Amino acid sequence: MKNSRQRNGEVEAFEKEEAEAEVAHENGRVSDVVLGLDGGTTSTVCVCMPLLPFSDHGLADPPPVLARAVAGCSNHNSVGETASKNTLEQVMAETLCKSGSTWSAVRAVCLGVSGVNHPRDQERILKWLRDIFPSHVKLYVHNDALAALASGTMGKLHGCVLIAGTGCISYGVSKDGREARAAGAGPVLGDWGSGYGIAAQALTAVVKAHDGRGQQTMLTDSILKALGLSSPDELIGWTYADPSWARIAALVPEVVSCAEGGDQIANKILVEAVQELAVCVKAVAQRLGLCGEDGNGSFPIVMVGGVLEANKSWDIGKEVINCIRKQYPEAYPIRPKVEPAVGAALLALNFFLKESERHHNS
Repeated sequence: MKNSRQRNGEVEAFEKEEAEAEVAHENGRVSDVVLGLDGGTTSTVCVCMPLLPFSDHGLADPPPVLARAVAGCSNHNSVGETASKNTLEQVMAETLCKSGSTWSAVRAVCLGVSGVNHPRDQERILKWLRDIFPSHVKLYVHNDALAALASGTMGKLHGCVLIAGTGCISYGVSKDGREARAAGAGPVLGDWGSGYGIAAQALTAVVKAHDGRGQQTMLTDSILKALGLSSPDELIGWTYADPSWARIAALVPEVVSCAEGGDQIANKILVEAVQELAVCVKAVAQRLGLCGEDGNGSFPIVMVGGVLEANKSWDIGKEVINCIRKQYPEAYPIRPKVEPAVGAALLALNFFLKESERHHNS
C-alpha cells in the first residue's frame, strides 16, 4: 500500500506533467494521438498513431504508426487483474514515451483483449483505464477478434474474421452493427479447427496406430523425429509434462507435410479442420445475414493466424474459402497488411471521429 505522502507526490507529479503537456499542446509541440492495443494470452502490443481524418473504406492509406511497444500477457483470466492492469499501463507508457507524446495528448484508446467475452469483462477493463486516463479520453474495449477484423478492413467494422492459430474463433459484424461469434471457447469446448485441435488429433492417431486401434501413418515417424523421441510410448510423457496448447499446436507443420506426402490419416485430419473452420464462418454469416436475403451478397473474410498462412501446397486457408464459397459464392478473403494492434488504433480513430461528428451535428 502507498502512504498518503507517496500518493500526494504522484498526484502532484501527474498534475505537473498534465500542465506541461497542455502548454506544449497549445504551442503546437504535441499532436493529438490515439492508442491501439492487441492483448493476447502470449503478448500485448500497443501502437500510437496521430489523430488524422481517415477513410474507413480502405480508400486511403492509414495514418503512420508513430511508435510500437510489446509487453507480456494482459489476459486477466491468465495472470490476474493486478498483473493485467500493470502490463496495460506499462505498454501504453512505453509507447507514448517512444512516440514523444504524453498521456494528455491521447484522445482515444481502443483495446482488443483476449478474455473479453462478457460485458462484465469489458466494464472491468474500462474501470482500469478510467483510473489511468483523464476523463476526456474516449475509451473502447473489445475482444481481440474485433481488432483482428479491423486490421483487414482498415478500421471498417463489417464482415467476418476467422482466426486460426493455437486456438480458433470466427467473429462478425453486420452493417447495422450487430455482432456474432462462433467457437473461441477452447479445445475442450469444440475448437477442433484450431492448431491445437489439428495437432492433438495427429498425436491421437500416432498412439492409436501404435497400440493397434488405428491405421499406420507417416505421422508417427514425422512427429517422433520433430520431438526427438524414439517411440510412441514416449509421447505420453512428452504430452503431459507440459500440456500447454501452443506447444502442441506447434506440430501442425508435421501434419501438413504428411498430408502433402500422401498420408491419408493426416489428410483426413486437415479436411475435417477445414470443414470445422468453414462452419464457424458460415454460422456467423448466417446469424448476421452478411450476404443479404438472397445469399448472393458479398462480404469480406479476414484471415488471421498461422494455420491459415498460405505457404504450403496443402493450403488450409484456401480450402476454407473454397468450402465457404459453395454456400456464399461472393465471400472474399482478405489477408491483413497490418497487425491487429494497428486495427485497434484504426478502430479508436474511427470511433472517435464518428462520435465527434455526431456531437458536432447535434
